Amino acid sequence: MTSIVVLGSTNMDLVVYVPRAPALGETVTGRSFRTIPGGKGANQAVAAARAGGEVSFVGAVGTDDFGERLRANLEHCSVDTDLLRTAEGFSGTAHVVVDDEGGNAIVVIPGANGSVTSLDHGDEALIGTADALLLQLELPLSVVVEGATTARRLGVRTVLTPAPARPLPPELLAATDLLVPNEHEAAALTGLTDPREAALALLRDVPEVVVTLGAAGSLYAARGADPVLVPAPRVRAVDTTAAGDTLVGALAVALGEGRPAPEALAWAQAAAALSVQREGASTSMPFRTEIEAAFGSLDQRKADPV
Repeated sequence: MTSIVVLGSTNMDLVVYVPRAPALGETVTGRSFRTIPGGKGANQAVAAARAGGEVSFVGAVGTDDFGERLRANLEHCSVDTDLLRTAEGFSGTAHVVVDDEGGNAIVVIPGANGSVTSLDHGDEALIGTADALLLQLELPLSVVVEGATTARRLGVRTVLTPAPARPLPPELLAATDLLVPNEHEAAALTGLTDPREAALALLRDVPEVVVTLGAAGSLYAARGADPVLVPAPRVRAVDTTAAGDTLVGALAVALGEGRPAPEALAWAQAAAALSVQREGASTSMPFRTEIEAAFGSLDQRKADPV
């Protein structure tokens, strides 16, 4: 099994479903409300575990009821939580609006996630046992940089999702093996709106890049090779929340199993396509048997040069 450590956030998602998102100053009537365990780190951990990885989590929850539920959900999904800290106060929350087209808008309040400012000895030892370390930007930047540089020192592959988008310090980029922005994050990082141009620009800082393009698929670029577009399965989206996290978790598993990058990305996109057909974040993520069945039914799994 691929061994994965996730250093990241846990949030309780407070999700409202509406015909359309309200404009500034407008009130709309929603059709339902749910509380769903989420957070980019926890989402990637659950996605990787369901895809067949052996996953451990480093982060923090609060002393509130949400904290108990967030920890229990990770454990229920077979994610090891021995190094999941409990910080005094409230857990992280994400306030999510989902419209009838499956689009979403999100406000994140860090809560306990903000207390994770550095690694301890146990965290470093755990990272050293992994095939890959998954990172995002919902924890303080200091610990993200420390996690990446620790992984680099220990010879562990680092996969960074640069979300929420923000400028990345050179030491973080220097310790990143695979950068996975969506097209908006890639544009924010480079100032280039064309995904291919943005990916090529990012290769000056990191050896591999995947730019996710939603329903259009993903663009894979690596130093010394032509970029390729890996198309996504055509599905009707119900809720796109955590689709990118599903892709990253599944991709880390597939790469750890030795699949070539374009095939691994196609496999991960099959997982993401399944997730967008269901409501919620961690609750929408598919199991390995589902991914294998969906991947096996794809008519086209080849990447196209772009």
